[in-house]
Amino acid sequence: MTETRKARAIGINHVALEVDDIDAALEFYGNLFAFELRGRSDSMAFIDLGDQFLNFSAGRQQAGDDGRHFGLVVDDRQLVLDKLEELGIPLLPGPFMDFLDPWGNRIELIDYATIQFSKTPQVLRAMGLEGLTKTKEAIGELRDKGMAPD
Repeated sequence: MTETRKARAIGINHVALEVDDIDAALEFYGNLFAFELRGRSDSMAFIDLGDQFLNFSAGRQQAGDDGRHFGLVVDDRQLVLDKLEELGIPLLPGPFMDFLDPWGNRIELIDYATIQFSKTPQVLRAMGLEGLTKTKEAIGELRDKGMAPD
């Protein structure tokens, strides 16, 4: 039997979140994170994450997320945790740092230093984050896959 050639999934370009109100979403996320607005219309807004982006799309139709979530990588997780506490937004029970936005989207906060996920030096520089470092454990995970920075 001949094996069919398959494309490889190599990353995520963007995540689309359904929200009820674009202005309210920009305000909510703007209270938590510094970001650049890539573009917007009446029904959508796009915020840059360097070489990726979040898409806010008006018209949330499903119930709030339970286990379904996405991991958002941040340069300083403690700053976000402090802001969530200040805003009265609780973390969800469990071993991870998850919270719900006002529309029921579940977000897990992940610190850049502790995971294999990496941005190129060029992207970090363009984002003003060239000083970010990785923990020894994260570098070890990258090294095990042949992906460690020199």
